[in-house]
Amino acid sequence: MSSVLLEINNNIAFIKLNRPEKFNSFNRSMALELQQILDDCATNADIRAVHISGEGKAFCAGQDLGELTGENPPGFEVILAEHYNPIVLKIRQLPKPVVCAVNGVAAGAGANIALCGDVVVAAASASFIQAFSKIGLIPDSGGTFTLPRLIGFQKASALMMLGDKVSAEDAEAMGMIYKVFPDENFAEESIRIATTLAQLPTLGLAFTKQALNDSLSNSLGEQLQREDELQYNAAHTADYQEGVAAFMEKRKPVFKGK
Repeated sequence: MSSVLLEINNNIAFIKLNRPEKFNSFNRSMALELQQILDDCATNADIRAVHISGEGKAFCAGQDLGELTGENPPGFEVILAEHYNPIVLKIRQLPKPVVCAVNGVAAGAGANIALCGDVVVAAASASFIQAFSKIGLIPDSGGTFTLPRLIGFQKASALMMLGDKVSAEDAEAMGMIYKVFPDENFAEESIRIATTLAQLPTLGLAFTKQALNDSLSNSLGEQLQREDELQYNAAHTADYQEGVAAFMEKRKPVFKGK
């Protein structure tokens, strides 16, 4: 059975990490399969939002350590350059919104991949762990870039060094994630968010994502210039014309992602 499941429904790509017996930890096959699916999502015009979750009790437990201790294990230079770094970049560069629906534990690389989503939500029973220090490693998969920007330098430093488990409620309170939902209606609520995003102006959301990505390295002047460029592009989309027309006509807009 595939280690990553894909279902496309209502313009949403539902991606599910599917190694539940290993708490959806990554091996090479799963990492490469997820990359291919993300590439397909980027080019498929029928897909207007992406929803990523995990099968079973976990979202993703990070790296499958069994792969590292087996025969002919991949080195860390391979794991980072060919597995995790491309996944993070593909999620951040995907011209469509990505909802990371953290249904259970998200540890190590699994936590940091989740946190690079555009909208990150979690079930009440979920948790986040920067588990790297427990085995003498440093946070990867963009964690040292993303987490300090989400929750601040001091708290990110402490979580990375101490390896504390962070509950979903605490993750929301510190700004690590968007929202927490009760377990019993988590799937419904996370799908509702993805459905809302899939019905919004897809190109406009993609431009917003580009602006946010660029803001992480731009000066204020550079960012104002970037906003000018992207706003010009957004103003020349069919969805912008539809949005203005619907407002003037006092009706609900019907966006087509164009």
